Amino acid sequence: MSNKLAIFDLDGTLLNTIGDLAHCCNHMLSLRGLETHSYEQYCSFVGNGITRLVERAMPEQLRTAEYIAAARKDFVEYYYNNIDNHTVAYQGVRELIKSLADAGVTLAVASNKFHDGTVRLIERFFGEYKWSAIYGNRDGFPLKPDPAIVELIIGQCGASKENTYFIGDSGVDIQTANSAGVHSVGVTWGFRAREELVENNAEFIADEPEMVASYILS
Repeated sequence: MSNKLAIFDLDGTLLNTIGDLAHCCNHMLSLRGLETHSYEQYCSFVGNGITRLVERAMPEQLRTAEYIAAARKDFVEYYYNNIDNHTVAYQGVRELIKSLADAGVTLAVASNKFHDGTVRLIERFFGEYKWSAIYGNRDGFPLKPDPAIVELIIGQCGASKENTYFIGDSGVDIQTANSAGVHSVGVTWGFRAREELVENNAEFIADEPEMVASYILS
């Protein structure tokens, strides 16, 4: 299996991060005297990076570039120091990672979360495993669904597209995989509905982590 590459999305795929994202974004809103949002609302706000999360949480009349940039800065500073208070790994995900690692599959992460936060969470929850690439959003690099991050990882890991699997919970992830020309694996335990995965033409849909392992290792 050493020629296979599994690239994972982070939020909603490996980790349930919505509790900390919601708490920290609501903290930032409260500081500004703005209306906060529910857990369920945040499930639809996430997936396109921190800037879009902050923008979606804001009243429309405040969505100027300057205001969003200032709010994003405050959010990131608070979130980085409170990044794992409520975050947990999804049930069965540790076993999935172990089974892939034991089989010699190369592991990587491609997230729209800011880069430092992405690295910190992977080290915190899955630091015992070897990750050949961990990338979050960085200045000057396009967000998913642009396939650039997948292509970067493939090149860095020396993998082929026909042996690369991108695993994620959202339409953005499936679009990324399809645009990159790699296998798309949608998971249903995350923040988005199965219908979103179907609508975006996921090649494979998994209801449990062990299904992802069986698909990649078959």
